[in-house]
Amino acid sequence: MDLRKLKTLIDLVSESNIAELEITENEGKVRIVKSGGAAFAAPMMPMPMASAPMAPAPALPAADAAPVAPAAATGVAIKSPMVGTFYASSTPGGKPLVEVGSVIKLGQPVCIIEAMKIMNEIEAEITGTVTQVLVQNGQAVEFGQPMFMVE
Repeated sequence: MDLRKLKTLIDLVSESNIAELEITENEGKVRIVKSGGAAFAAPMMPMPMASAPMAPAPALPAADAAPVAPAAATGVAIKSPMVGTFYASSTPGGKPLVEVGSVIKLGQPVCIIEAMKIMNEIEAEITGTVTQVLVQNGQAVEFGQPMFMVE
């Protein structure tokens, strides 16, 4: 979708009584949701693409180390607050913000999610130790998808 068209749609939703707008085109789907007077646009992956990346993600950690699977059941998940691309570090090729075994504090940056060409720093919602990293650098993530397990 053309960026100018998207901005126009966001402005229209912001200025109207519409709370939510979803548009589907050949290139994909866009959903615009108004919250607190401002509109926010989240690109949505087409259905075939959305289901493909999600299937291998949980299978990879389980295949690598079977004893890690019980930790997922007892830990707390840090989930993606938006649709976008997951980046483990703040710079390309840089050291990951957190790794397995990292002790994190509430509000500490844990990853970057790129959405609509904007880099969004995601902060820890809890204090604890990272037991699993469930997504790979550069992988597409969905809203609510678990990215880290913390104990």
